[in-house]
Amino acid sequence: MPRTALRICPLCEATCGLTLTIDGAAVTGARGDRDDVFSRGFICPKGAAFGALDSDPDRLRTPLLRRGGRLREAGWDEAFEAVATALPALVQEYGAQSVGVVLGNPNVHTMAGALYPPLLLKALGTRNLFTASTLDQMPKHVSSGLLFGDPFAIPVPDLDRTDFLLLIGANPVESNGSLCTAPDFPGRLKALRARGGTLVVVDPRRTRTARLADRHLAPRPGSDALLLAALAHTLLAERLAAPGALGEHLLGLGELADALGSFPPEAVAPACDLTATEIRTLARELAAAPTAAVYGRIGSCTVAYGTLASWLVDVLNILTGNLDRPGGALFPLPAAGPRPRPAGPGKGFAVGRWHSRVSGHPEAKSELPIAALAEEIETPGEGRIRAVVAIAANPVLSAPDGRRLDAALAGLDFMVSVDPYLNETSCHAHVVLPPPPPSQSAHHDFAFNGFAIRNQARYTRAAVPLGAGLLDECEIHARLVLAVAGLHGATVPDAAAAVDEPVILAALAQETADRHSPLHGQDPARLAGLLTGQSGAERRLDLMLRLGPYGDLFGIAGDVSTGVGAAPGERPGNEGSGSEGSGNEGLPGEGLGLEQLLAHPHGIDLGPLRPRLPGVLKTRSGRIELLPAPIAAELPRLRAALTERPAALVLVGRRHLRSNNSWLHNVPALTGGSNRCTLQVNPLDAERLGLTEGGRALLTADGGSLEVPVEVTDTVRTGVVSLPHGWGHDRDGARLSVAAAAPGANVNQLLDGTLLDPLSGTAVLNGFPVDLTPLP
Repeated sequence: MPRTALRICPLCEATCGLTLTIDGAAVTGARGDRDDVFSRGFICPKGAAFGALDSDPDRLRTPLLRRGGRLREAGWDEAFEAVATALPALVQEYGAQSVGVVLGNPNVHTMAGALYPPLLLKALGTRNLFTASTLDQMPKHVSSGLLFGDPFAIPVPDLDRTDFLLLIGANPVESNGSLCTAPDFPGRLKALRARGGTLVVVDPRRTRTARLADRHLAPRPGSDALLLAALAHTLLAERLAAPGALGEHLLGLGELADALGSFPPEAVAPACDLTATEIRTLARELAAAPTAAVYGRIGSCTVAYGTLASWLVDVLNILTGNLDRPGGALFPLPAAGPRPRPAGPGKGFAVGRWHSRVSGHPEAKSELPIAALAEEIETPGEGRIRAVVAIAANPVLSAPDGRRLDAALAGLDFMVSVDPYLNETSCHAHVVLPPPPPSQSAHHDFAFNGFAIRNQARYTRAAVPLGAGLLDECEIHARLVLAVAGLHGATVPDAAAAVDEPVILAALAQETADRHSPLHGQDPARLAGLLTGQSGAERRLDLMLRLGPYGDLFGIAGDVSTGVGAAPGERPGNEGSGSEGSGNEGLPGEGLGLEQLLAHPHGIDLGPLRPRLPGVLKTRSGRIELLPAPIAAELPRLRAALTERPAALVLVGRRHLRSNNSWLHNVPALTGGSNRCTLQVNPLDAERLGLTEGGRALLTADGGSLEVPVEVTDTVRTGVVSLPHGWGHDRDGARLSVAAAAPGANVNQLLDGTLLDPLSGTAVLNGFPVDLTPLP
């Protein structure tokens, strides 16, 4: 008899609630959960295809172990024993830096990916961490760290209350949003306009988001920082800047005006290929709006000046007085995040605390550029990476110069991959550990609630019991942490107890030793005994919720309804929820913990975002540092761009609603239609170059050449071509039958990995020059 179960969708950052239809152990349907306190029934094609992804016949069901040069099925104990034998021996012989850890984007979409990689890194002792962040949002982390002292203090646009929204390099109608968790982003944009607000989109393509806008500006790709600098210059020069209450928290406003003096609209306009009037008009409208928010995303991050662009987005929000203000850009307060502490100076943020071995790239947020991974494996010498632990990562497709990385991975002494597929990267592993399908895993969004446009808390247990022969994803990660230390199941039968309980006790020891904590002086062991949950991961979630900003503090101290422990302006609560009565809204009177989430299966609404300054600041000054030294040192490079001769043709990527990077190309329901790997070319450029619709062309850049099918369309401006990211499923060794049937071209093969945003180490994936010639 079919039944239904709830599951938070893990397939993009919108985190929509789903109602799954289940027959036996199979998910036969998925629809939006109308009672979900956050998503209210919204669902996109990815969520609707949840069952097809869950039952994909190409998913691995058992571990794979390389024997005689071939990957063969193995038992779990055997697989972990292989890791426990190989990795500690390599570390013993060559040192901890001989191991590299690669974390892919799907990590932040799972509980296990949030809870265990830090423990893995600690167990290994390596600084060689590479993640998808340096292919995506690292510039925003760096700019936020420099401005606010915390790389995770990323303000998000208050979509539901703003009067004016400026989107730059963002296409949330098709991406569903990023660093801005908002179910039904399209509906929220339409609601903005319906209430009389204004939407302006800056993008070289006329995207589906741009089609909703009141105004669409199509500048030259890569000029985002110049445009933003000119907007800020106009606000300052015309005395339109009005930080208001933010003024007492600002440091360096006068220096900022001097630093941006070289970027008036008249100087910037030619480089952006916009008019000075367009730029000045936009700045004046931004200043005049009752409330406004500026939001930039991947198109403004993965460019040569990505960190400067990310910094200037928040500079505009500050200068207009819209930072930390309802209707502007606010800092979320996630339920499982740290409890606010009294405001005051912090430790600050810095980049370059160490550097990569070969090219000397500075670390950022304890990560090295993933574009440097191949050279760190290939280059002989002390500290060469000889082993890789890859978790939900496919850098052969997602990082620059996949052919080089493909060859480098093939030469490793040892590699272990945690991945449900044998993809273009995991096919090089000596051990593959496959997690179960998503229906068989519990879910709480640790990462994305930190970027959510509304404070809320939701948790769903596994909708389907764990299948025979499968291992829970959190247990896989816990056993991997033990294995890299030389332990495995035979010697440590309860991995969760061995890994999770020490974490719990250490967190409670730190909390009870903190004189600012309401739990100061309590017994950590006694508090640990009060935690609930069926697994180590659930107990850790319960701990984080109880210690968090809405937590019950074990019922020992404080009154959550009054925000005890909160800094000024940080009073957790649920007033003004504006919700429609599913019975799941509002903070329970006893405070938040795992039991409260389980009792509210559609989630608990914790209210709209509220001002959090100055408590969110962790800079050494305790203020917003408007012109940090690393930013000031980068501005001369941006000034030089004013006189650079633009390339005749540059390339940008593009998003597909039914895809997410390289993840979902093996799901038949999500292939075809607009989800195609074509090179979009403007009709005028096509005519000039002799290209025809449906014909083929040779696309060339510094990293190599690709043969690509041509799609002639006026949705892309002249001088720009567009090829989507995440394709190239034609490499030997992968087992992705649907993806291999329509492999597409890997756009990142056009790059050699040398083009990076220097402050963040992020690969330049947009706005780089290309040549294009027709093929017979």
